[in-house]
Amino acid sequence: MQNAYRSPELLVKRAVVIKYVAQTLTAIDFEQPCDIGIRLVDNSESQSLNLHYRHKDKPTNVLSFPSELPEEILPMLDQVPLGDLVICIPVVLQEAAEQHKTPEAHFAHMVVHGTLHLMGYDHELGAEEAAEMEGLEIQVLQQLGFGNPYEME
Repeated sequence: MQNAYRSPELLVKRAVVIKYVAQTLTAIDFEQPCDIGIRLVDNSESQSLNLHYRHKDKPTNVLSFPSELPEEILPMLDQVPLGDLVICIPVVLQEAAEQHKTPEAHFAHMVVHGTLHLMGYDHELGAEEAAEMEGLEIQVLQQLGFGNPYEME
């Protein structure tokens, strides 16, 4: 995990992030040893990446970059590289405040959400896919001790 942006409002610990990812992978029955790169960034870096890869000129809460390694290489590796997540801490903090959630709860949601994207889930494909992904997010976050991220308080 690369912590390029630190905030006193949200102290991110590697062990906690690993727990969030592991719970997500368990929920979808993925049991292989794997690797996910996670970088915590500021608005500027998020905006730059979002513009370059998604052609959206604004920072965003989480960007997911699934691994593009050829399938034939994977059996040779000890761990399956799932890809990378880039999480913008200022956006997470702003959204948490707007949604009346704790920073920790919203950060956990972004880790779960991003991990599901790395595993091929995509809420932008249609209503059925969105419902499946949101259902998994709700389930995992409840198992982690957080409430439904789609219910506004």
